[in-house]
Amino acid sequence: MDMLNEATKFITLDPAGISFLFIVGFIGGLVSGFIGSGGAFVLTPGMMSLGVPGTVAVASNMCHKFPKALVGSIKRYRYGQVDIKLGLFMAAFAGIGVQIGIKIQNFILNAWGQAGSNLYVSVSFVLVLVVVGGIVMIDALKSSKNSCGVEQTCSLALRLQKIELWPMVSFKRANLRISLWFLLPVGLATGLLAATIAVGGFVGVPGMIYILGATSLVASATELVIAFVMGLAGSINWAMQGMVDIRLTLIILAGSLLGVQLGAIGTTYVKEHMIKIVMGTIMLIVAVSRALAMPEYLGKLGLMDVSDATLAVLSKVSFGFMVVSLVVGAVIILGSMLKAKKAMSPTSVEQEA
Repeated sequence: MDMLNEATKFITLDPAGISFLFIVGFIGGLVSGFIGSGGAFVLTPGMMSLGVPGTVAVASNMCHKFPKALVGSIKRYRYGQVDIKLGLFMAAFAGIGVQIGIKIQNFILNAWGQAGSNLYVSVSFVLVLVVVGGIVMIDALKSSKNSCGVEQTCSLALRLQKIELWPMVSFKRANLRISLWFLLPVGLATGLLAATIAVGGFVGVPGMIYILGATSLVASATELVIAFVMGLAGSINWAMQGMVDIRLTLIILAGSLLGVQLGAIGTTYVKEHMIKIVMGTIMLIVAVSRALAMPEYLGKLGLMDVSDATLAVLSKVSFGFMVVSLVVGAVIILGSMLKAKKAMSPTSVEQEA
C-alpha cells in the first residue's frame, strides 16, 4: 500500500481551524515550558481532532518543537534549572530512538495505510498516557501531603545510583551520579516515542525523575534540551519524506513561543509537586480523548462495525475532552502561578509577620 498521497495529506484550513491551532499551540507551549515536555500530548491529538493524518500531525509537531524547545531551555537555563550535560547525553541516545521510531511509523503506514497509522498513534497515546499519567499523579499527590510538598528522590533511583556499573557519569546540576547503562534505555524510549507519536517528554521527564533520580524541576528543564536536539534531527528526516505541513508548524509555533516563556516563568513560583500534578491531569484527560477516537480507525480497518451516527457523536465528545484538557492545563498552571505569586507578595509577607 502506498504512503499517504498528496490529495489527502494536508487538510484545508479555515479561520476557525487556524484559531484553534493557535490556542492549542499557546497552551501546548505553556505546558511545555512548565513541565518540560514538548507539549505534543496536547498538540498531536489537537491536530488530529481537526482531521490531520496522524503521520503529518507527528511530523509537523516535531518540526515546531525544536525552535520552541530552544527558547524554553534558554529561559530555564537562566533560572539555573538546566543540566546541559545530562541533556546532551540523553539527546544522543534519543537521537537513535528517533530514527527507529520513524522506521516503525513508515512500516505501519505502508502496511495498513493512514487508518492503521492513526490507530497506532492513538493506541500508543492511550497506553502511555494512562500508565505514565497515573504514576505521575499518584506520586504528585503523595509529595503534596508530606514535607510541605518537598520532593523526595524515588527509591528505585536511589538503588540504581548505588550500582557501580562502568562507565559511571556525574551530573553536577542534577546532583546525581549513575551508570551510563541506565541512561541508555530512558534516552532510547524518549526518542522512540517522540518519532512515533511526537511525544517523548512525558517519558523522558518521568524517566529522569524515577529512574535517574533528578528533581522534577531539573528534569522538566533538561527535557527541553533533549527536545531541541531530537526535534531538529527528526524534522529533517520527516521533511525529506514530505510529511511536514509547514502551515500547521508555523501556526502552532506562533502560539507556543508565547506560551513556553510564560510556562517557564511559572516554574519559579510553584512547588515542584505542582509540575507533576499538571502533567498527570492533562495526560489522563487526553487519554480519554484519544480512546474515544479509536473506533473510527478500527471501523476503517474493518475491525469494528460502528454506525456513522455513533462515530459522529464519539468524534464530538473526543474533541470536547481535548478542549477540556487544554482549559484544565491552562487553569492549573496560571492559577498556581497567581496563587504562589500572591503568597510571595510583600503584603502577604507582612500579614504573616
